[in-house]
This record gives sequence, C-alpha cells and structure tokens, in this order.
Amino acid sequence: MAKGTLYVVSAPSGAGKTSLVKAMLKQDQSIVVSVSHTTREMRPGEVDGVDYNFVSMDQFNEMIGQADFLEFAEVFTNKYGTSQRWVEDQLEQGKDVILEIDWQGAQQVRRLMPDCLSVFILPPSREALEERLTNRGQDSEDVIALRMSEAVSEMSHYGEYDFLVINDDFDQALLELHGVFLAQRMKIEQQRERCHDLLASLLS
Repeated sequence: MAKGTLYVVSAPSGAGKTSLVKAMLKQDQSIVVSVSHTTREMRPGEVDGVDYNFVSMDQFNEMIGQADFLEFAEVFTNKYGTSQRWVEDQLEQGKDVILEIDWQGAQQVRRLMPDCLSVFILPPSREALEERLTNRGQDSEDVIALRMSEAVSEMSHYGEYDFLVINDDFDQALLELHGVFLAQRMKIEQQRERCHDLLASLLS
C-alpha cells in the first residue's frame, strides 16, 4: 500500500477553506482531516472525537511534555494541537491527511515532517473577502475590521507554500485543490507501490 501524503491547508478567515475541504472530502474517500486536541469547553452540538478531541489543560500539557504534537498553539486562554501519532497512523493506512492550520502551525509541521505539501487559499480580492465576512452576519463591524487586519497578515505568508489556489469561482477552486492531491498520487514512487502487481505483470 502506498503511504498517504500530509497536506497543510491555510487561508485567511472568509476565504472559503473549510467549504472547499468539506466538498473535496465528499468526492474523495482517501482524504481525512485531522481532528485537533483542544482545552476549550465543548459547545452545544459538538461531538468529542469528531469536532475536536476535548482534553483538560493538564492532559494537554502532558502531551506537550511527551512531544505528542506535530504543532500546537495557544489562542487566548485555550490550547489547540495536532496529534503526530494519529497523523502518522493515517498516512501508513494510505490516507491523505489535511491539517487546516495557520502559517505559524505550518512552519512547525514543516520542521517535523518536511515531506508534507502545503496549499494556501486566497480570496479574489480584499473586497470579496470583506463581503464574505460581512455576509456571515456573525460579527460586528469592529470584529470584521480586526479579521480583515489579521487576514492581510496571514496572506502575506502565501509564498511559504507549495501551491496557491484562488477561490473566486468555487467549482474551479475545488477542481484545482483536488488536482493537487490527484497529481501527487500519480507520481512514479506512489504508483510503483500502488500498482506493483500490474507493473510486474506488464513487464514479465
């Protein structure tokens, strides 16, 4: 069985990353998204092990001490992290794994797993990004202004990534994002393992 590939997917809030990833998962059963560990409280409707792996602060800090995380970060008073063991288990099973993390987490992952591939998703314009954030109807004008400022900072790191997808037309962006995964699977080293019996019979 060919080993899966680890992908880091990043984008500013409002660029459509989560919607694109969800749509791609429906098309491709060989892709899974990492479920992060977090110390924050479970919200109504969330399921432990599905939305997040909910742990106490003591448990999280113990995992840090045991070097269990590929990457972790503290956001306000809560911590979030990606289990390295879970990711490696999925890769060994031939699954492609997506980490939806920011550029800082991506830098941590690259140091530990330099063979990972990374994709950055951008909006077609600042105006479009602000419109998407506004249309959510979840935040005040002050919060939207803060998110726009954070987005500009996040977007400035796009050059650190292997692939760039512009989410202007959703269907086209989905095609391009999935194309990255499909092209990686067609590489010789991947196909040699996946099609070992066929290749042997063709060349015997």
